[in-house]
Amino acid sequence: MILVSSCLAGNPVRYNGTSCMNDIVQKLIDEKKAVPVCPELLGGFVIPREPAEIIGGDGFDVLDGKAKVIECSGNDVTELYINGARKTLEMAKEIEATHVILKEYSPSCGSQKIYNGEFMGKRRDGAGVTAALLAINGIKVISEQELENWKDEV
Repeated sequence: MILVSSCLAGNPVRYNGTSCMNDIVQKLIDEKKAVPVCPELLGGFVIPREPAEIIGGDGFDVLDGKAKVIECSGNDVTELYINGARKTLEMAKEIEATHVILKEYSPSCGSQKIYNGEFMGKRRDGAGVTAALLAINGIKVISEQELENWKDEV
């Protein structure tokens, strides 16, 4: 079984109430091979919500207490992101997920790239909080950009 970002499954759960439908993800759900999840909603956020970015590092640093997740207004929402990551990990364990397909650039789900913390639309290398926690726990994290290469494996 595979966990997939809800927004990639066509659910309008992104911070601005939009989705990023991915045909491969939708096919996996239709075939009952995947379950959608939104770490941010699990963490306690609502739709819409303020954009947030990781300041001072990436998701691994957030989990180590060295970085924070901050909304564009300056609110510290680190604990909500950590809470959502933990609940996503619990869900992954419950369904015995071996892979998770996540939305790139998100402060939760980015697996290779996240926004740089300046709220200027610039990206940098790094993982989001949920992607980091899942990787630490041995779950293979795949970005939607990598999905075409992995579709035969998942």
